[in-house]
Formats: sequence, structure tokens, C-alpha cells
Amino acid sequence: MVTHGVHRILVVDNESLIVEELTEYLSGCGFECLGCLDGAEALELFQQHADIRIVLTDYRMPGMNGVELLQRLREVASDEHVFEGALFTGNAEKEDVIAALRAGVSDYFQKPLDLDELLAGVQRLVERVNLRMKKASVHHISAKLQDLSESLAELYEGIHSLGGNETGQASETEHRKVVAPGFEKLSPRQVEVARLIAKGQTNYQISCELGISENTVKLYVSQILRATNMPNRTRLALVLGGQG
Repeated sequence: MVTHGVHRILVVDNESLIVEELTEYLSGCGFECLGCLDGAEALELFQQHADIRIVLTDYRMPGMNGVELLQRLREVASDEHVFEGALFTGNAEKEDVIAALRAGVSDYFQKPLDLDELLAGVQRLVERVNLRMKKASVHHISAKLQDLSESLAELYEGIHSLGGNETGQASETEHRKVVAPGFEKLSPRQVEVARLIAKGQTNYQISCELGISENTVKLYVSQILRATNMPNRTRLALVLGGQG
């Protein structure tokens, strides 16, 4: 039975026979699997394979135990590397289970493992991963739309000021400092951007200093070049720099 061939499973146990049995069984169920014998190697594999979405680990292992491993994986995982973890152990004491749940472990399985029960548990983990990935994708799209909305608002403000709106004009003091043709059309924010260009700052540096997105900075640069009839930002910087 093929369950899901997209998400890779990482199996961790200091007993090599268990690793071999589980990886073979889950591979036969349609999953891509990796196996290793300790937490250090598991960390390395996890960071090398961004498609590892399920981690099945023994609780009691020499060195780093299963709970500690899952905690470390969460620390090193990027926002895009969504995964779920489960433990299996031969002596699940109450304190161990409580510690595991507090650490965010999604499930645990008693040894000797019932393979059918394990498969059902893995399928539940896959559903949780898919749901979390969907939510993360929606959040990412919402953030992009918000950034686009802000960029469009800034662009509208710039176009409005270029159209001669008095409220969008730079102050008289600021404009006396900028005497090149076309600079009288710039809004106060556009003047700020032009000044930073003259200092040799990149779009990223300007975005950080002014607290706006890099895309918005690009829009401002385009507006400034168009309003001042400058061929490029290098020429703009030279003109402004020559004014002292």
C-alpha cells in the first residue's frame, strides 16, 4: 500500500536491526526513508535533507536521547522545514511520557513495535505535517500580499506627489539643498531616498534605514530617476555628491 511518497522519514535507533526493519517496512509502504544509529548523525542528516518531515526516534539512546534529539531538531529547523516527531521505547514510564509531551513530541509507540499501529501513527503525522505546511503557505502568501499592498501605497503616494500635490512636496529648506532640475518635484520621502543614494547606500541598506521594503525602495529609485531625467543611480549620486 502506497501512503505518501513525498515526505521523507528519518528513523533513529541505536539498534541497527530495528533501523533496518523499520526503514524496509516503511519503504514498502511508499515512503522514502533514512536511518541512523545516534542523535549526532540524525542532526546531520536532518540538516542535509529538507524533505525530512517525520522523525521516528528511540527514546533511550547513548549520548543524546530521543527527546533531546527532537528538541535539537526544532532548534536547527528553518521556518520552511516543518516536521513532526514520535518516540518509541521499551519501558515508557509515566515520567518519560510527560517529559516527551512537554517537549512537543506528537506520538509515542511501545516496543516491541506493532507495525500496523506504527503505520497508522505515521499517517497521522503526515496529515499533521500537511496541515502545518498548508497554514505556513497561507501565512507566506498573506505576508507577500501585505508587502505588495504597502509597496503599491508608497508608489501611489509618489505618483501623487509627482502630479503636483502640494502636501506631497518636500520642504522649502530641503529643496534649496537640491538644485538639479527635476528635484523640486520630489516628495520628502523621495528626497530622503535620493540623499541615501548619494551616500552610496544599496537598496537593502536604504530599506533598513527608512523602515520600508526593498521593493518600495526600488519603486522610489525608479520614480526619482524618471522625475530628474537621470539615466541611472550612479549619475544621480554624482550630481548630488557634487552639491556638497
